[in-house]
Amino acid sequence: MIEIKIWQAIVLGIVQGLTEFVPVSSTAHLKIISVISTALGQHFPDPGAAYSAVIQLGTLLSLLIFFREDLWNFGRAAIIGLFSGRPFASQEARLSWFLVLGTIPVSVAGLLLSDFIKGPFRSLYVIAFSLILLALVLWLADHLASKTRDINQMTWMDALLIGVGQSVALIPGSSRSGTTLTAGLFMGFSRYAAMRFSFLLAIPAIALSGVYELIKDYHELESAGLVGLALGTLTSAVVGYITVAGLLHYLRTHSTLLFVVYRVLLGVTLLVLLWWGVLEA
Repeated sequence: MIEIKIWQAIVLGIVQGLTEFVPVSSTAHLKIISVISTALGQHFPDPGAAYSAVIQLGTLLSLLIFFREDLWNFGRAAIIGLFSGRPFASQEARLSWFLVLGTIPVSVAGLLLSDFIKGPFRSLYVIAFSLILLALVLWLADHLASKTRDINQMTWMDALLIGVGQSVALIPGSSRSGTTLTAGLFMGFSRYAAMRFSFLLAIPAIALSGVYELIKDYHELESAGLVGLALGTLTSAVVGYITVAGLLHYLRTHSTLLFVVYRVLLGVTLLVLLWWGVLEA
């Protein structure tokens, strides 16, 4: 891997923090920055799947801090339930197990599709079509959904299906928050409830992928620069915390139309630039 300078790592951290939780795909934006800068005659290296996964650990930290009370309550309820012989006695205990259940699909898909995630899936054509297609599905879900259910009404089947939605986000351009938000809306959850569970569900998924890539590709990441990686990760944590708070507040009173329009415009722009030969896939 080419060395990534400290300032470049910080830029990547800002982009990661801004786009990880907004339904526009952080992986796609990290890739797009590299490609567009190259087209402009600048050199901004593609961070690659491993670097992107590790820098996500910063956004994991932002989630752990933001949802610290929820996570404490879930963990305490789960432990009390296990020792009392009633592991599903309370909704908080059930939600803790729902997070585990919802993480299984993306874990399995991540292992099975590892070669594709690092290779063909990173094509700008894949990213562009994913941006557009998932935008249309998100708009459809937001337009048709009843949006009447709360997170406390979640069942194990809801958690599993939202987890399946999260596995679709392994395709760059899909967006983890976008696919899980879409799945939650289709099952009748409010935007706020669907997004809140989406963020909680991201915690084990980000932790697993980030730690796995850090251990597996440590030498590759070392060649890219560990100091820059650490600073980029810290930057993504700060920016990510602000983004989480802002997005949850925004979705209480606004639809997802802004993100749908942005995704479609970005996807179409990429396809046009690819067609004209300005960008290389």
